[in-house]
Amino acid sequence: MEPAVTSPTQLVIALASLGAAAHAGAAEPVQKVKPPVSQAYIDLATFSGGIPAAGSGGLLGGLFGGGKKDGGNSFGQTQGQSQGRWMDVTLLTSKNRSLKTATQSVPAGSKLAPTLNLLAPEPEKQERTRPVEVDTEPGETKMPKGKMYLYWGCGAEVRKGQPLVLDIAKLDPAQYSKFFQNRTATFRVPEPAPGRPVWPNKQDGRLLPEGASLAGEHAFAGDGVVDGFKFNLDAAHDLMPAVEASRSDDASSVLFKWKAMPQASGWFVQSMGVREGSARGKDNEMEMVYWTSSELPDMGMGLVNYQPDSAVAKWQKEKVLLPAAATECAAPKEAVSPMAMIHVIAYGDELNLAYPPRPKDPKVTWEPQWDVKVRRKSVAALMPGMGAMMGAAMAGQRHEDEQDQPQQPKTEDKPASPADALKKGAFDVLRGILKK
Repeated sequence: MEPAVTSPTQLVIALASLGAAAHAGAAEPVQKVKPPVSQAYIDLATFSGGIPAAGSGGLLGGLFGGGKKDGGNSFGQTQGQSQGRWMDVTLLTSKNRSLKTATQSVPAGSKLAPTLNLLAPEPEKQERTRPVEVDTEPGETKMPKGKMYLYWGCGAEVRKGQPLVLDIAKLDPAQYSKFFQNRTATFRVPEPAPGRPVWPNKQDGRLLPEGASLAGEHAFAGDGVVDGFKFNLDAAHDLMPAVEASRSDDASSVLFKWKAMPQASGWFVQSMGVREGSARGKDNEMEMVYWTSSELPDMGMGLVNYQPDSAVAKWQKEKVLLPAAATECAAPKEAVSPMAMIHVIAYGDELNLAYPPRPKDPKVTWEPQWDVKVRRKSVAALMPGMGAMMGAAMAGQRHEDEQDQPQQPKTEDKPASPADALKKGAFDVLRGILKK
């Protein structure tokens, strides 16, 4: 039963409460949004250090998994780690689900003008396969042995509560979920498929020339692509410069420094490697060590990639990502092994354009004819010992070349030295890791 209103004051309060409730119950109109007729996705990436471009052919092309011998380009390089500057373009339109080819007009500064030729992959042929025979006898499962260590945060000293330690052989779900923390908000761009032409492709596999700029007017055309699909890519959303980063070690810490970049909206540093001296005991146990610049536990496996502007802003407030003005970050010595792979990523803000623009009145339905998303990043890989490994690779290549030549009389067969064995082992490990 509602209490009786016995005074003017109570009447005013009751009416005010009813008005507030009515206002709260009135829902704001939700704007109807229809999907765009034509869509384009442009990924731009700059990689420095780390893996030499596979498209260069020769020794390094063979070492890192091939690539075209003519130095051509292929779709997906923006998700790799090959040195250089890369662009992937994907186009789709609802007016033609079977679109095979299209063109993208590009500015003269790209040095690829006037157009890029987009091509959709052919449908894969289904081949009949024989039934796989399944062994019903239970086999013996031998769990790997080893530990993983996770450190985090900038600073020369190991913080309280660190590191997190994971015993691989124990298979403890709680331990695994606590250890494997990987934030990511990366938008998944539609993959190349029949009806979705992309660039580069097997018919147009040109590389971005040295000094190329994509700033200027772009336009898409094709059967079913809406007329007037053109936009301007401003200089602020052009390809990002290479990250210039370095690593220096002293007795107690490791310092990572990088050159300031006006185009960067945020930074993140990740280290992963094998602890020095592990895998030498009687059980041959491996100890993997991870460290990231985040103030919260995170392995960084998802963060070394494109991230939307909203996620970058959110994680900077949480101090997961470093601010745009950051130029250095230190780590405890025990958190970064001498042979660790280091990634330093500079995030670039996105460019999202659509036509016509979204109506301000929420009662008016938005029916965009086209939209385009441009993502940018620049990543540096620091690989201590890479020079020694390359030297070992070159030595191995020379050995193969010598075997192809007529055999010369040998004056003396010398046993391999420990240094030679170490070089060969480093080369084999590098080649095995990069081909996985």
